Amino acid sequence: MIPPLPDHMLRQLGRTEGDSDTLHVLVRDQDTRRLLLLRALLDAAEAAPAAVCPPRSLDRLRQDWALLETAERADRTAVRTVLLHPLAGPWAQRCLRGLSGSGPVAGPGLRADLDHLSALAAAAAIRAGIPFTTRLTAHDGLLSLPTLGALRTASEAVDITFSDGDLSIRQEVGGPLSAHTQPDGTTGSADPRWLPVLALPAVQSGIGPVPLDDVDPYRTDGSGPQPHGLSAATHIDDHERKAWAESWTGAAPLLRVGGEHRLTEVAVLLRCLVPLGPPPGSGPMGESAAHCSGTRREAFGAVLSSKPATPAYFASTLVHELQHTKLAALGALVPLHHEDPEPRHFAPWRSDPRPFDGLLQGAYSHIALADYWQRFALSARRVTHRDLAWAEHARCREQVGAVLPVLAGSAALTREGRVLVNEMITLYHRLDDCPPPTGHLARAEAYVATAKVIWQQRNGPHRP
Repeated sequence: MIPPLPDHMLRQLGRTEGDSDTLHVLVRDQDTRRLLLLRALLDAAEAAPAAVCPPRSLDRLRQDWALLETAERADRTAVRTVLLHPLAGPWAQRCLRGLSGSGPVAGPGLRADLDHLSALAAAAAIRAGIPFTTRLTAHDGLLSLPTLGALRTASEAVDITFSDGDLSIRQEVGGPLSAHTQPDGTTGSADPRWLPVLALPAVQSGIGPVPLDDVDPYRTDGSGPQPHGLSAATHIDDHERKAWAESWTGAAPLLRVGGEHRLTEVAVLLRCLVPLGPPPGSGPMGESAAHCSGTRREAFGAVLSSKPATPAYFASTLVHELQHTKLAALGALVPLHHEDPEPRHFAPWRSDPRPFDGLLQGAYSHIALADYWQRFALSARRVTHRDLAWAEHARCREQVGAVLPVLAGSAALTREGRVLVNEMITLYHRLDDCPPPTGHLARAEAYVATAKVIWQQRNGPHRP
């Protein structure tokens, strides 16, 4: 049995806050689930028929697991950095579905997924400083070492040797190359075939940098066009890396504008950023402020985002998406409601009907944004910045106000869900202490009213 979350923590989370102790409760639960998932993967491989997991593949999985255990005995923290990397979650779930027969039919796809454990084990051993020699398999012209980088290669089989911080790579096609590890956990190489993962500076002392991961093969689900305005993952060049780093540096002090808890969220919850391309339909880079971002429940700690136009929007993107991370983790720890999953509710931020859980998720993230932009507006010195912040605040607040009655009126909320929603309502009314200028409020009200009319025309007036 999972012990109930203390009410004072629930109330913090309901206000879209959460101190370090509260957030670490969510993190510990998610980390435990990840390690159990990895153990279940190995058990599923042992139980799978030979047609699904051939003896050679099973032997390799056992060897990889043994290397992970050796590395963990040497440096547990280093190994957990790899195994708890957000993008290892989607990979593990894909493998488990394939091995259990609930995913794609066994074949090259499953074999490629199982090969990835070798890359994870190698990356963990490198981080732990364990010398080894192994042969890895590249797929689609790329050999990824999770959290470290990737090799562009025309070879399928790649031999790597690691010792004393140096990584030597030999391949069937193309000459050898070398890379080296650095004190901050990143890698470097003079060879352009090696694509290191960029490390963004920590927002607080005592924590590690945040990887900007544009090489991990599991950073998106690879199922084709992304839904609801999300673009596909992208590789970024040196110029784009510099732009991301500059925007990140500017975002950190702006997070503090929203309260110390916003920096704490990033420090505790954010484990990697995945760069996305510009949103579908947007103009050339630099000509549009269009932006898209998202999270994946199976990739706890990852935020996927196109490059925000300004540091202020970067900060607000992190506020927005980390609420999804936080609420999904809370919902996994304690049930918040027993509503059915039918998509039938109006949400002003989406054109399609939403299930109750999606409505709760959206309202939670938008009320955090309303709070953030209000604080930003009250602290802004420049009129243009203040006007932008008030406009964002007013829109988000009106959007939340349109759906809070549905959330509050649900008879299917659990006790914990009721505490959460009540605190959201308290925060919503607290925002009234500093209302936006009249013009911004009127435009926000008109925006939400228009969104509802369009939604009803599209989805039918019979829907609530």
